Amino acid sequence: MQKTTPHLLNRTEHFQGALIGEGLIIGAVSGMVVLLYRVALKYADTFLQAILQYMQKSPLTTGLWFVILAGAAFVVSKLVQWEPMASGSGIPQLEGEMTGKLDPCWWRVLLVKFTGGFLSLLCGLSLGREGPSIQLGAMAGKGFSRLTKRGITEEKFLLTCGASAGLSAAFHAPLAGIMFSLEEIHKSFSAAVIVSVMTASLTADYLSSNILGFEPVFQFDIGFELKPELYWSLLLLGALLGVLGAFYNKAMLKIQSLMQTCRYLNPLTRMMVPFLLAGVLGFTVPELLGSGNNMVTSITSGEWTLGVLLLLFVGKFLFSAVSFGSGAPGGIFFPLLVLGSLIGGAFGTAGVEFFGLDPSDVNNFVLLSMAGYFTAIVRAPLTGIILIFEMTGSVSQMLSLSIVSIVAYIVANWLRSDPIYESLLDAILKRQGNTIPENQEKVLLEFVIRHGSEASGKKVKDLKLPGNCLLVSIQRGRREMIPRGNTVLLPGDTLAVMTAASDEGGIYDAMRRICT
Repeated sequence: MQKTTPHLLNRTEHFQGALIGEGLIIGAVSGMVVLLYRVALKYADTFLQAILQYMQKSPLTTGLWFVILAGAAFVVSKLVQWEPMASGSGIPQLEGEMTGKLDPCWWRVLLVKFTGGFLSLLCGLSLGREGPSIQLGAMAGKGFSRLTKRGITEEKFLLTCGASAGLSAAFHAPLAGIMFSLEEIHKSFSAAVIVSVMTASLTADYLSSNILGFEPVFQFDIGFELKPELYWSLLLLGALLGVLGAFYNKAMLKIQSLMQTCRYLNPLTRMMVPFLLAGVLGFTVPELLGSGNNMVTSITSGEWTLGVLLLLFVGKFLFSAVSFGSGAPGGIFFPLLVLGSLIGGAFGTAGVEFFGLDPSDVNNFVLLSMAGYFTAIVRAPLTGIILIFEMTGSVSQMLSLSIVSIVAYIVANWLRSDPIYESLLDAILKRQGNTIPENQEKVLLEFVIRHGSEASGKKVKDLKLPGNCLLVSIQRGRREMIPRGNTVLLPGDTLAVMTAASDEGGIYDAMRRICT
């Protein structure tokens, strides 16, 4: 049903109350979808370990496993060709949809992401569950929107609620789900979105925790907080993570580009590479398989030497890059946390061996490195800090976590490294172009004016708005103002502009430049 302008404006007046109820529904629906996905992946990991043990009995069974891997690669390849928007992490695709540049089919993404993600993890690819969980949650929200005939403006809020619920259910991390969806997906804060997102995230976490338990994802002993006299090491660690994070982004994009453009690889053979490589690693270095949860346990138990940690980091990095570059459904979120833990383990072990640090401090560096590496790569420091203390159950390291994350953020910015998900979205748009069909349904977009932006301090009549959009209102604190030519725009004001859905992507980019 085509939404008229009066209908849209009238609906937005009741957004806040309606979105709380819808956030509860989306939290329950998305939470159940992601819960089923998480249970499926748990069985996939169990099956993989059992299969590898059985297949080592004879050359015949070993060969049979490689035939099964090739068959799985064929199925996943066909699924991804049928619905390309379900390939990879899913977070860049969601960001593209939030900015009006992509419009995937929600039910096909749900089907392909769930099935393809399960097969990929069953075969041992080094991919994570978080990106798919976020996209699955968001697509469940989109399905609710389309089935109940909500407008595009309202649908953006429901996508954000679904993304928050997805991360919350995937990691038992409701606060991180809230922060990530606002910091990385929605990219703006308002009372309506915050309350609805909180409702969705907490609902999903409640459902997931009651079935899978309340234990944190990572369970290792932190011991005592890092001593203040060792805080100088946080600067070194943060700088190292910033450099390695910038390298990760460049290398990941380069490997993905090579695999996507190599003339010797078609969609099937490109998918075959990581699946068959997983077969080889399964019989040689099985630690590199899967997302790597067990690897973190081994690091924090002190099972590996410095040399082994460095070799595992290189191996995990390369296998993760090849797995992700193939386009198989799966995320980089969890594997990059594992890589961060390897960096922290190596950093702490080197400190023990060469500088006389206390061995009990190694686990502190593991925890700190996960947050810092995440920040350097994703460029979402608040999400990284909150996620780590929720996933580990430790809240005693907030100061040291903040120091490492800030230093890593600054160094990665100084090296001109773009956030990974924005870079991946640019790559998707270059390969596939804008998939938004002609659509004159009206959509409301909100933009917050930042200090030092082009809009800050200007009168409305002097503001060079892009064509095909209308400035509808100005929100200043709790007061909504009707735009007038002489109204002076101040930092912190929220501008609401209306445009056609098919123009949303271009208007979003133009208004972001003006307001930020």
